[in-house]
Amino acid sequence: MSAHGGGHATLEYYPCRYGTSRVLFRGPRRQLDGLYFAFLGGTETYGRFIEQPFPALLEQRIKLACVNFGVVNAGVDLYLNDPGVLDLASGAAVRVVQVMGAQNLSNRFYTVHPRRNDRFLRASETLQALYPEIDFTEFHFVRHMLGRLADVSSDRFAEVQSELRMAWTSRMKQLLAQLRGDTVLLWFADHPVPSELPWRLDGDPLFVTRDMIETLRPRVSEVVEVAASGTALTEGTRGMVFGDFESCAAAELMGPLAHEEAGEALTPVLRAMVRR
Repeated sequence: MSAHGGGHATLEYYPCRYGTSRVLFRGPRRQLDGLYFAFLGGTETYGRFIEQPFPALLEQRIKLACVNFGVVNAGVDLYLNDPGVLDLASGAAVRVVQVMGAQNLSNRFYTVHPRRNDRFLRASETLQALYPEIDFTEFHFVRHMLGRLADVSSDRFAEVQSELRMAWTSRMKQLLAQLRGDTVLLWFADHPVPSELPWRLDGDPLFVTRDMIETLRPRVSEVVEVAASGTALTEGTRGMVFGDFESCAAAELMGPLAHEEAGEALTPVLRAMVRR
């Protein structure tokens, strides 16, 4: 493998399964018969194109197994639909839950795939009535569909956003209630937690604002906010591993230096928790 993007570089993710879950997670597979930390989240937690994502860096720092339950494009629904993974996460010494976007979950407007949460399955009668001019059969991905709705009507799209935010908050409360013991809520993005709802569809976590994070604060042990530094962002794809046809996807993600910053922010928090 290459530590530089482009060409024919490929990264071995050592896909593996845990327990009764049907989901393939990033390996190598960790042993769960001792003390371990569990990491739940989306593309950043999984570490797409990253040789050493922040869970792996933390394992080196803390010297305890860090199990990466992150999934590319995961939403909250993936975990709520997978009781096997929730049981394994509940058995960890500490759980780190990355803030995932509000778009990749089923709600009263549309349904997503239970495991591939970025896949759009169907629009409800409510959404079809709200947007009668849209042919929803042409959409396969949630973000594509939402972009079209925003272009057609910003006023009606505000209703969709409001529903997604409410569904996300409710679903996150449900998830955190099922994760027993110390849990850290992690914001890891290329920007700070916004105070107001952004009207853009690029970037993640989509549609999540500070008031939504604060609503969850009483339900977790700690909230850790990591906004990648300017230095990390200017690195671009330096140090990432990807092939020729993956360059655009890699350019949208944070690189190794941002993962180093996330690892640095989480290290003292997790060390303090395991000592209690």
